[in-house]
Amino acid sequence: MINLAWTLILILTYSRITFATLLGGLSTQGGTPPSEGVHDGFYHYWWTDGGANATYTNKANGQFSIEWGTGGNVFGGKGWRPGTANRIINYSATLATTGNSYLSVYGWTQSPLVEYYVLDNYGTYNPTSATTIRGNVTVDGSVYDILANTRVLMTPINGTSILRQYWSVRRDKRTSGSVNLGAHFRAWEELGMKVGTHTWQIVACEGYFSSGTCDVMVNSGDS
Repeated sequence: MINLAWTLILILTYSRITFATLLGGLSTQGGTPPSEGVHDGFYHYWWTDGGANATYTNKANGQFSIEWGTGGNVFGGKGWRPGTANRIINYSATLATTGNSYLSVYGWTQSPLVEYYVLDNYGTYNPTSATTIRGNVTVDGSVYDILANTRVLMTPINGTSILRQYWSVRRDKRTSGSVNLGAHFRAWEELGMKVGTHTWQIVACEGYFSSGTCDVMVNSGDS
């Protein structure tokens, strides 16, 4: 039997690499190779398409840092595996980027297969500019706009898979605070955006054809 977490990671990796390939060949740069595991009691995940010189560093407890140069897609963070439906996540971050970047709580669910972002900060690209806003929710001191789309993935393991992508995008950007995941999940459900069994959820930094640094401390979340 194929481990679910690895199946999801492969789907994520496969979809990101495929997208990067469609944009044109990327030369492989140096840096930290992709990895995942447990560090000081926190699950960590790190991925790069090789297009940027990028370094991911696990620090004590829930802290991590990422530094990346221009080019390609980089993504990483720390959190929990499995995730839960009611976790309140506390974090603080220092983020300095040029170009497109995300600071978010990110995770997956199974049955249905859902990739989700609770996006607290972004760079030059606001995801709400590219799709219809389904609704909004007021939580943790701000309004979040809710987005959804569906993708059909062809993977070497599962064949055709339907991937639902959900977003809550914060109107007032921030780099620290508490994220009440349960409030987002309930708001999504009210809009017909169902989530499934939680696999993993992390506080993540992502860079896309940009450059920058981020240093994040993830505090123990209530579940």
